[in-house]
Amino acid sequence: MAVTVSPERDVVVPPIQRAFREALYAGAIALGLFVLFIGLRTDQNISNELILVQRWGLLALVVIATAVGRFLYVGYAQPAIERAKAEKAKAPAAIAAEPGFVRRNFNKIGVAVLIAYPVVMVLAFGFQGSLKWVDNFGIQILIYVMLAWGLNIVVGLAGLLDLGYVAFYAVGAYAYALLGTHFGLSFWILLPAAGAMAAFWGVMLGFPVLRLRGDYLAIVTLAFGEIIRLVIINWREVTNGSAGVSGIPKVSFFGLMSFNVSDPNYIAKVLHIAQSGAYYKIFLYYLILGLCFFTAFVTIRLRRLPVGRAWEALREDEIACRSLGINTTTTKLTAFATGAMFGGFAGSFFAARQGFVSPESFVFLESAIILAIVVLGGMGSLGGIAVAALVMIGGTEILRELGFLKAVFGPDFTPELYRMLLFGMAMVIVMLWKPRGFVGSREPTAFLKERRAVSGSFTKEGHG
Repeated sequence: MAVTVSPERDVVVPPIQRAFREALYAGAIALGLFVLFIGLRTDQNISNELILVQRWGLLALVVIATAVGRFLYVGYAQPAIERAKAEKAKAPAAIAAEPGFVRRNFNKIGVAVLIAYPVVMVLAFGFQGSLKWVDNFGIQILIYVMLAWGLNIVVGLAGLLDLGYVAFYAVGAYAYALLGTHFGLSFWILLPAAGAMAAFWGVMLGFPVLRLRGDYLAIVTLAFGEIIRLVIINWREVTNGSAGVSGIPKVSFFGLMSFNVSDPNYIAKVLHIAQSGAYYKIFLYYLILGLCFFTAFVTIRLRRLPVGRAWEALREDEIACRSLGINTTTTKLTAFATGAMFGGFAGSFFAARQGFVSPESFVFLESAIILAIVVLGGMGSLGGIAVAALVMIGGTEILRELGFLKAVFGPDFTPELYRMLLFGMAMVIVMLWKPRGFVGSREPTAFLKERRAVSGSFTKEGHG
């Protein structure tokens, strides 16, 4: 058990006592910081007069949560992390072999859970009761998983900080919305078209930022995202401005059956089953799940190809990458184009699912959320990013179902108001616990191995 020894006196401080003291300090600091921000709030009454609303219960909850969190971290989490590091240093070979086994089994279990999720929800809540769990929870999380995996190619693999990724999301959504409503084209035709159009704009973004790195690259990509949003708002003749595009056609069952009740080939009429809106939601769930699997498959395969090696080399050191003869221009453009393509796929699916798109769905906050998921999950880690999306997006959706929170936080409580607070708290905790994310790793996919025995050369043992 770890102990603390005072330098002035040989006094041994037990970890629990030290944790209790740290918790008191953290609670006092939280009280001083949040007494004006959370404990007091200005509002207007019926007479339009400014009044001061007291929220001491919410303040007490925040202070207690801060103190308890500090107590648990100092008393239990920190010693456990130190013991884990010591054990890893003692037995590096055994520990190094464990993550691969755990990751393989985790992936298999995760895939099985994702495939069986709609069936379990239908069995538990029925067709109509499962709608909100399949749509608001399952589909919503998978959309952000796909977006984060697409951004992971740019940020996690190539090391290019992109704060305007939502622009490609918007391009894909409006490409499907406009072409589908004006020309009546099928989703299965417009899906690759939306991805190709988003990839084109990814290349257009890549050219101006070829010589930029770090903060300058982040500013330019942020500006690009805002330019796309403003173009959508002001080009009213095409995009209908702030009013958005409505009446977007639904996805058909591979052109064989329709999900519109009025169509003669409606799925319930063809299969002679009861009518229900759950069929369409379940189909959309498996559709976005298939798109996520496709994104993961392409990402894994590309990492093992020369272009993936070039992305990792660019991420580690651009100057060394150039000295190896790698064309950094092509490497950056391929990273932007590939990541943008998956953003376009997700955007077209979003438009088909919603049936309506507007510029309000593609603000900078969406880019920040997607980037936060990538950072929290671990840049370069597909499994970690999926876990981060489940925790952050799924946690927000679960908060909607907890009606008793309105009694604690007030009748005007909405999860969206506290989403960024949750993001900030999660990022602070993860950066303390796992600085590289949940399952983050900067290890390259290619390693220099020991020299093997070849004709006319020495073996690795040193014998001819």
